[in-house]
Amino acid sequence: MAKSAYLTDNAFTERNIVCYDHSDVISNGYKVRNPLRFPAPLMVFQLSIISLTSLIIGVGLKPLGQPILVAQVLGGILFGPSALGRSEVLRETIFPPRGVMALETAATFGVFFNLFAIGVECDSKRMFRPGKKAVIIGISVLFSSLISNMGMATLMQSFITMDPPLAKALPVVAISQCIVGFPNVCSLLKEMQMLNTDQGRLATTSAMFCDVIGFTMGAVGFIKLQVEKEHSIPRKMGSGLSPLILVIFTIYFVRPAIKKTLKQRPDGKPVGENYFVCILIIVLTYIFAAETIGQHFLFGALLLGMAIPEGPPLGAALINKLHYPIGKLLYPVFLTTSGLKTDVFTIHFKSLWVISLLVLFSVLIKIAVMIIITRFTGLTVHDSVIVGLMLNSKGICDVVFFNLWRISEALTDEHFAVVIIISVILVTVIITPLLKYLLGSIEEQSPTKRRTLQHSKPDTELRILVCVHHLQSVPTMVNLLEASNATEQSPIGVIGLVLIELVGRAAPLLITHNHTQGEIPEDASISLQIINALRQYELAYETCVTLQPFTDITHFDLMHEDICRLSLDQNATFLILPFHKHWEIDGSIGTSSRAIQNINSKVIKKAPCSLGILVDRGILKGSMAILNNQKGYHVAVIYIGGPDDAESLAYGARLARHPNVSVTLIRFLMFGYDNARERKVDNSLIEAVRYENSMNENFIYEERVTRDGVGLSASLRSLEDRYDLIVVGRYHEESPLLVGLGEWSECPELGVVGDFLASPDVGIIASVLVVQQQRVRGKLLNRAAKPVVVNNQDGGPYPEMNNHNHNNNGMSTPTTVSNDHPRWEITIDRAN
Repeated sequence: MAKSAYLTDNAFTERNIVCYDHSDVISNGYKVRNPLRFPAPLMVFQLSIISLTSLIIGVGLKPLGQPILVAQVLGGILFGPSALGRSEVLRETIFPPRGVMALETAATFGVFFNLFAIGVECDSKRMFRPGKKAVIIGISVLFSSLISNMGMATLMQSFITMDPPLAKALPVVAISQCIVGFPNVCSLLKEMQMLNTDQGRLATTSAMFCDVIGFTMGAVGFIKLQVEKEHSIPRKMGSGLSPLILVIFTIYFVRPAIKKTLKQRPDGKPVGENYFVCILIIVLTYIFAAETIGQHFLFGALLLGMAIPEGPPLGAALINKLHYPIGKLLYPVFLTTSGLKTDVFTIHFKSLWVISLLVLFSVLIKIAVMIIITRFTGLTVHDSVIVGLMLNSKGICDVVFFNLWRISEALTDEHFAVVIIISVILVTVIITPLLKYLLGSIEEQSPTKRRTLQHSKPDTELRILVCVHHLQSVPTMVNLLEASNATEQSPIGVIGLVLIELVGRAAPLLITHNHTQGEIPEDASISLQIINALRQYELAYETCVTLQPFTDITHFDLMHEDICRLSLDQNATFLILPFHKHWEIDGSIGTSSRAIQNINSKVIKKAPCSLGILVDRGILKGSMAILNNQKGYHVAVIYIGGPDDAESLAYGARLARHPNVSVTLIRFLMFGYDNARERKVDNSLIEAVRYENSMNENFIYEERVTRDGVGLSASLRSLEDRYDLIVVGRYHEESPLLVGLGEWSECPELGVVGDFLASPDVGIIASVLVVQQQRVRGKLLNRAAKPVVVNNQDGGPYPEMNNHNHNNNGMSTPTTVSNDHPRWEITIDRAN
């Protein structure tokens, strides 16, 4: 018994009737029968070769900065009638007509589940309540493109001689070029790591608003087609009202029911498998309902997706489970099958240049509209061009519509091939390097203004950007802010930035909080606890501390961009980052995040101001607030030499002004090695701090003379539990003083000394702040100083150092320190 089915394409481009045996789905092995003659093994083989080919092409195009979309479509073109598919043997073996229906069905499942996932990731509130700029851009670009493209298509039909199929295709192509799909824009910018740029945020928000308009217009168009097909008035009313009823049912019943079910789930408990299975069943039901009422299945998938609450717990769980089977396997099959239907040998030159001209005109119109409306958007011409290019992104939306129009015969196979190659591939290939170049030119214009503690005026506001990932980091962070000594003469402006990984959302969010904060996303609720803790610090010092809190929900790969941009926009002088490791109360490492470590490393390279990485060990010593701490807060500042140590010295000098903070400045000198010029720089900096604290009983100055890295490490180990915080510079010039310390470095972002102090093997229980002075384009603002050394022949500014006795081996021995400096101690390493 055999069944028959209508298929497309030679397999894909010709209509054939194919008979197949319904009783055999799998083979019994190659020794008995050829597995590729049976549907199941054939489809598995097709999926494998499609995925592998797309992966190989993607790897080859990655150095050129091209998105994976191009590789997936090119993979289909490679196996299609444009290339390898012209071989009858290969075509009949890999993509025979009998296997097309199964592959198309798998591709269809991939596209509607992918669109469902896109709906889940969309923030429905942002879609219907965008900002003023997004509304202006969305309306202007969409309708200007529609009017201009249709006008251009009409003129071309009137003045260019063309065959009827091409004349029929031009309005369709004109409409397709008006599409500003949010999935297109978001996918491209995510791959190019531009989602977090100001232009990227504006483009995604504008595209989201355009989707609302386009989605509505598309639904109305389908309703109109269904109404025209019906003859009786009741059927016409049913066709017109049924989609509206489905929308109302979704908004007022399905979404509230899902939210109510999620609220009954215990807090902190992950979503169970039953939730996931039920959602998949509802997705299939919605797709069937959409087809039943005359709408395309995409309508049902997107509608239900937008009804699912985005982000954790349900939205994020759905995205995680659908990511690999759908996003990495079945969805690429849809793009590849679109390439399989592309036959470049059917293209005529006239069709090619006519459609290319219309596509080019549409691209330029969007950019021109963005430039024209700069008066209303406040963007520069440069930024307007960037946003215009972003809104020209091509992707899943275009490919879906081209396939629909091909099935409905609005596009012939020839014109389908042209729009796939020109509109999808060529436009993407061109705008990708243009975006990189234009955004790269903006990054090169980074400011050169000094934003350092060392060069700040003492009577100006100190603006500190504090980054927090977890609630347990807050006590030590607040202690550090309290120790920074906010006064009315030198107030502190705290920019609190809560960092949350973007999960289950398509577009990142940067939320500005205020005292009248409204509703925020559920996955950002932890930020309210962190911000409330920071507000307590603000209230305790309300006359000299201001707080501006933000919450950043974004991908870990892009988080450093937001940190650097916010510190620049908020004019921060000092940026504090949390270390990626957290300690348990027994002194062991509790959690470690490689993603946070990567963020810190990227911020170190791009930070527009000085920064510090805080290694939080507050749990080992207790985190009592300095304001109420009767025992005081003990800080050690390690000084070896160089600009980073100079920055840590400047911060230590500020800490020393706090009445409850005692600061010990420990300067390490290397015996028998000297650079008079660099030592003079270090001496002047230290002398200024000593002079400022000459009457401060809580300030201690120590000099420790050592021979090598062994002596330095032994001296650092001796700090043990004497301090609550140790401040040290990140970078030091190469010196025998540091030999051996960096050989087993685990965290290079801390530098040699910082990594040693942060190691759990050393036994130090104090928190560590590793400071780096501002770099401009990777270069230091002032001349780097080498490690300071002792010169026994030079008088210098410290006469006490000239009173060393020398033994026959040339080694120094301790001497009595002058009583004029009661808080000055000298330790000399005398070990061989």
